[in-house]
Amino acid sequence: MVIAGIQKLTLLDYPGKLACTLFTVGCNFRCPFCQNTQLIAGPPPATITQADVLAFLEKRRGKLEGVCVSGGEPLQQAGLDAFLAGIKALGYAVKLDTNGSYPARLKALVAKGLVDSVAMDIKSSWQGYAQAAGAQNLPLEAIEESVAFLLGSGVDYEFRTTVVAGLHTTADFENIGPWLAGARRYYLQGFVQSDAVLDKSLEAFTPQQMADFLSIVQRWVPAAELRGL
Repeated sequence: MVIAGIQKLTLLDYPGKLACTLFTVGCNFRCPFCQNTQLIAGPPPATITQADVLAFLEKRRGKLEGVCVSGGEPLQQAGLDAFLAGIKALGYAVKLDTNGSYPARLKALVAKGLVDSVAMDIKSSWQGYAQAAGAQNLPLEAIEESVAFLLGSGVDYEFRTTVVAGLHTTADFENIGPWLAGARRYYLQGFVQSDAVLDKSLEAFTPQQMADFLSIVQRWVPAAELRGL
């Protein structure tokens, strides 16, 4: 496990729980709108040890309820199973943020009871996925396998798409809607430009445009909502 940082308290990253967020290093995607680009390539000069994290969580028992493991892409981490087992042993609920490109690892963690909730990014429709993910050799079949698993697994989950002008179109949401039909939760998130993102030319859609996209996906996912506007 290579852990770059910890947010010691969050009310947003694990909905419904008082939690902390861990940020792992490394990702197989290069999304042009990513806000955590410092975590993409490799270890920063200083990292946090697993022992440090578990010691922190031991001190926060009875105060925190959950741990959100984000990144980067956490499922790239070879020691993730044992690390999550240590967190679960302390009595915490675990939420995993993933891009969905490692379905076998995702399924294994859920089967072992090491993950209580999953948030999976839906970068775009199939037609726009490679551009939105910044990945040429994109494992679309793996993405589809993860989506199908979450839709039918019984584990708590949410899907989410960061919506970006220049990357997404009305047609994308007309295709995403049927793909995620019947999902429990799906969020369209507003894009925020910052110094961290890879492509400084990207822009956000207007609130009205976001509402229009939402109305499209709600035909298939009635529970879909806007987030971050």
